[in-house]
Amino acid sequence: METKVAEQAVEEQGSRVDEQQGKKKMRLMVAVDESEWSFYALKWALDHLFVGPNDKAGVAATLKAPAGSQENVSMVTLVHVMPPLYNYVLPAGPGGAAYYVTPAVVESVRKAQEDGAAEVLSRALEICKDKMIKAETLILRGDPKDMICEATEQRHVDLLVVGSRGLGMIKRAFLGSVSDYCAHHAKCPVVIVKPPKESGKPPKESGKK
Repeated sequence: METKVAEQAVEEQGSRVDEQQGKKKMRLMVAVDESEWSFYALKWALDHLFVGPNDKAGVAATLKAPAGSQENVSMVTLVHVMPPLYNYVLPAGPGGAAYYVTPAVVESVRKAQEDGAAEVLSRALEICKDKMIKAETLILRGDPKDMICEATEQRHVDLLVVGSRGLGMIKRAFLGSVSDYCAHHAKCPVVIVKPPKESGKPPKESGKK
């Protein structure tokens, strides 16, 4: 269920590794949030772009490394972006004035965001652990579109994987999407993993009905 962007990105990355005779370890970044779409994208990346130490089915096209070697498994960077904190609230309708909130409220929001980020990354790390893939986490704050692109450049990422929320054309035109923005502005190839069903419903977790 991947887009042509995914296929082209994988081909480009495979060629890049081939040129260096498989000696370079791919720097992979996966953006994760609380949605099931992002976890589906993470699972797709681990299944298609890595060869774990116990895999015997072959070698991932992008790595060209012997199966069964822990040293040849690249590390994945899991990035989660928290929204910026403001000490004021804008009115919902026209004509109203913004009002400031107390430091206690701001701190409460900060704590809730940090707890949410820890929960998201804990789940993502558990998925990587089950696949026996090394992972590191990165928590940023700001606009997800900008922060993810900046992180890929600062960390010299070779491939970025993001999930697609399956927005319709109208919603996509008005709201835009992180995946579209990254595909056009990131300095590295981008894989956009679509939901498993065109209905746009989030994929169900294994074990859930």
